[in-house]
Amino acid sequence: MTRITYSLLFKISIPFVILTLGIFYYSINPTTFAYTPQCPFHSLTGLHCPGCGSQRAFHEMLHGNIWSGLQHNFLILLAVVIIGYKAYISYTKKSKSKATHNLLHHNAAPWIILAFVLGFWILRNIPLEPFLILAP
Repeated sequence: MTRITYSLLFKISIPFVILTLGIFYYSINPTTFAYTPQCPFHSLTGLHCPGCGSQRAFHEMLHGNIWSGLQHNFLILLAVVIIGYKAYISYTKKSKSKATHNLLHHNAAPWIILAFVLGFWILRNIPLEPFLILAP
């Protein structure tokens, strides 16, 4: 297969995977379904990782309960923005000769995202009143 075929296969498979996961998380409730994966970090330490509550958040958001979903994991908002931006850039790229300016390719972007995730991770484990809203 050529590079163009792999690129086309990738662009077709990503929406299929997203749709499949969407149907799965729409149809099952992670709080009552025994076979959804549990967070190993939370199981070992009792602390919440940045991803804790994401499955419940997806489930709630797919059912239209946006605020309830965000209460499980506010970081899901960052993930939706980044994935949406990446999809927008990927699907609107006209040609290889006319490259679209991608903010995620800036040298500071991964460091900013990492600092945001680490900050969220630390703040959601502080057992004081203003930070309790960040815990799932």
